[in-house]
Amino acid sequence: MKNKIETYFQAWVNNEISCMDQLFNDETYYSECYGPKYHGINELKRWFKDWHQHGDVLEWKIKDMWQLGHKWMVEWHFKCIYDEKADEFDGVSLICFDENNKIISLKEFESKSQHYSPYCKK
Repeated sequence: MKNKIETYFQAWVNNEISCMDQLFNDETYYSECYGPKYHGINELKRWFKDWHQHGDVLEWKIKDMWQLGHKWMVEWHFKCIYDEKADEFDGVSLICFDENNKIISLKEFESKSQHYSPYCKK
């Protein structure tokens, strides 16, 4: 399952949609870190195609991964250009696999990549 997660992240960098049917359950649920959600593989692939018409993923680096049965937690850093605007942020994905080892649920959570210490004096 670790390889499937890595393949999915790299698919965004490479703009390679062909692996989606092998990675995701037909009834998959996906929620992005800023609000949109998708139900089913067809909506997921439509979003993937639409997103890549506007943007390029420069990096989606996995920092760490943890597994508990068919559930995974993945910490990552994402960097892209979307509609000619650069953006980057850190995040965590909670990923659940079904009995056929396909992703049935993926939920993203975002964090600013620039952190600061409000009580630290310089």
